Amino acid sequence: MSDEAQQTLDDATAVLRSALAGDGAGVVDTFDAVVDRSGLAGAYGVAWCLAATMVGDDAPGGGAVLDFPGIDQADYDTRWVARFVSAYANDDLDTGEALFGAAAADGLLPDCLLTLAGSTVATLRSRAG
Repeated sequence: MSDEAQQTLDDATAVLRSALAGDGAGVVDTFDAVVDRSGLAGAYGVAWCLAATMVGDDAPGGGAVLDFPGIDQADYDTRWVARFVSAYANDDLDTGEALFGAAAADGLLPDCLLTLAGSTVATLRSRAG
């Protein structure tokens, strides 16, 4: 594993630790540190890693369909997370990058990343339970 890949994994682990502890400020601080060190590309890598954690190893091959009734009425960050994870599940890097860039341009990326971290933790808890 490259040093960059290890750093991304370490950052994703730090985000999840904070999210598991209910420490939203810690999640935001970790993402801020990643952006300071590696720019938005670093934060994207951590977000992509969180999406991978949500999808897990048992993802069905082929294509994943976003099945989220009422998605268009959901809050921006919730729609973003659903679509970002769907992009990951479909190995659609272009869509993932476009969603990430749009959230950054809209000034809503911190909210989206916080929701992504919370959703990842909820997914992990549901698998464990």
